[in-house]
Amino acid sequence: MNIEITNLIKNFGDKTAVNIPNFSIFQGQILGLVGNNGAGKTTLFRLLLDLLAADKGKVEYTDETQKSIDPSQSELWKKWTAAYIDDGFLIDFLTTEEYFDFIRKTGEEAKKTEEGDTVGSDHLDYDDFIKEYQDRFTNGEIFDTHKLIRDFSAGNKQKIGILSTFLNMPKILILDEPFNFLDPSSQNMLKVMLKKYNEETGATIIVSSHNLEHITEICTRVVLMEHGKIIQDIENHDRSAKVILENYFKVAE
Repeated sequence: MNIEITNLIKNFGDKTAVNIPNFSIFQGQILGLVGNNGAGKTTLFRLLLDLLAADKGKVEYTDETQKSIDPSQSELWKKWTAAYIDDGFLIDFLTTEEYFDFIRKTGEEAKKTEEGDTVGSDHLDYDDFIKEYQDRFTNGEIFDTHKLIRDFSAGNKQKIGILSTFLNMPKILILDEPFNFLDPSSQNMLKVMLKKYNEETGATIIVSSHNLEHITEICTRVVLMEHGKIIQDIENHDRSAKVILENYFKVAE
């Protein structure tokens, strides 16, 4: 799945949060977004997900048939897109199991055509998925607890939100600051999960983070944003983007 951005502008009062003339994200890339606070990363994500209306310009998704879909005009993109921006995405009066069941059923319904058939043949083996990551990613803390999501710590809420994005095997996966609140072991496991999912499915993954180590370790391409604009677009071969980014963010002595 490709994403095309054309003349995209979003203002909040007299402040321009996003101003991107032209930008393409290609299928199979792991794209990292970096920038200081207020750079426009989260606003861009919300525009990609039709959570905000653009003042000008558009976002288009291109599916496997090369059909262009404007997310502000069609619901089709939701069949193969998943995202976790913050804990506002969670349904916090459910348990983890209830929330995951809801996500799975919603995804199955979204992928049905008008004729009742299911779009695509890829299905996640839920039991194997949970078994694989229950201990390695969650430390066994979010399942079989009978706790409501609202009663979990910030770190465990983050884990629930992140895991939920994999359940319906999206072709586009968007994560905003996913390493926040996670312990070091879970951060490292998340990097393994993202690279493995990309390699096995060819999914397009877009991740923002303030942590340059994490971004340059997993991303094939890194975009630097400031004041709503794309300042640099860097191919990240063998972590070559790390030096460029470190020099940019270096504080003068």
